[in-house]
Amino acid sequence: MRKLVAGNWKMNGLMADGVARARDLAARAKAKPLACEIVLCPPATLLVPVAQAIAGSGLGLGGQDCHTAAAGPHTGDIGAPMLKDAGCSYVILGHSERRQDHKESDAIVRAKAVAAVAAGLCAIVCVGETAAERASGRTEATVVRELQNSLPPKLSAAALVVAYEPVWAIGSGRTPTAQDVGSVHARIRETLRDLAADAAAVRILYGGSVKPANARDLAAVANVDGFLVGGASLNGDEFWSIAAACG
Repeated sequence: MRKLVAGNWKMNGLMADGVARARDLAARAKAKPLACEIVLCPPATLLVPVAQAIAGSGLGLGGQDCHTAAAGPHTGDIGAPMLKDAGCSYVILGHSERRQDHKESDAIVRAKAVAAVAAGLCAIVCVGETAAERASGRTEATVVRELQNSLPPKLSAAALVVAYEPVWAIGSGRTPTAQDVGSVHARIRETLRDLAADAAAVRILYGGSVKPANARDLAAVANVDGFLVGGASLNGDEFWSIAAACG
C-alpha cells in the first residue's frame, strides 16, 4: 500500500507565497521523487494556480471542503464538480474545524462524501475525539460512531481515505503516544470491515501536530498509512521531511 501525505494549508496563503510554496515542493518532487503519494490542499482561491505550479511533478491536488450539492444557490460554497474541474483528485471532509466552527454533523459529512465520490473525487474523511472525550475514556467509541455515521456505505479504497485527528492534538504541539495511535488505527481498520468495500486497502492517515521530530516513529506504527499535515505543511522543509518519513 502506497502511503499518502496530504498538506492541509487551511485558511493560509496569498497568491505569491502559495504559488511559491507549490513550486518549491514541485521542484523537490521532480529532483528526488519520494515513494509516498503527496497531495496539496490549499484554499480554494489557490487551487488553479497551485495546479498549474505542480503540473508534471507527480504531486496531487485536493480541496478542503465541498457542498452536499453539485451546484445551486449556495453563496460562498464550492461544489465537488468545481473541485474536480480545478484539478483536484481529493477533498478533505469532516475536519474538526468544520465540525466545530460550522456545526457540521456526521450526516452532513456523509452527504458531502456522497457528493465528492459522485464527482470523481477521493474523500478524506476526518474523525477524532475531543479532550473531554479522551479524558472520559470515550476515544474509540467516538471514532467508531463518527465512522459509522459519516461514511457512505461500501466505498472502495479508491474513493475513501480516513484521517484520525485527535481534536485536542491539532495545533497544540501535543500528540498521542505511538501506542495510542496504533490502538485507534487498529480499531478504525476493524470498523472499516463492515463499512468499506475493501477495508484492508483503505488508507488511514494520522493528523494532529505531526512534525519532522515524530513523523518517522508514527509512520512505523501498524495501520498508519500516511499523514494529514496542518501547520507543518506551510513550511517546505518541514513538510518534505514528514513526507520523506513515509518513503
